[in-house]
Amino acid sequence: MIQTKFILLTLLVLSLTGCGGGGADVKTTTHSTTMGQELMDLNESYKKGILTEKEYKKAKENIMERYDQ
Repeated sequence: MIQTKFILLTLLVLSLTGCGGGGADVKTTTHSTTMGQELMDLNESYKKGILTEKEYKKAKENIMERYDQ
C-alpha cells in the first residue's frame, strides 16, 4: 500500500514537472545611441552626399519606427 502511494506520488510529480509553460518568446532590444543622435548622423550623411534623398527618407523612417516600439 505504501509502495503504491509512493509510485502514484512519483508519477504525479513527474507529470507536473513537464508543465513548465515553455514556448515564451522573449525579445530584448538594446540601443547604444539615442534616436536624436542617429537622426543627426543620418542627416550629416545626407548633407555630405553619402545618401540619396530616397535613401535618407527610408532610413529616417526606419529609425523612427524602431524607437516607436
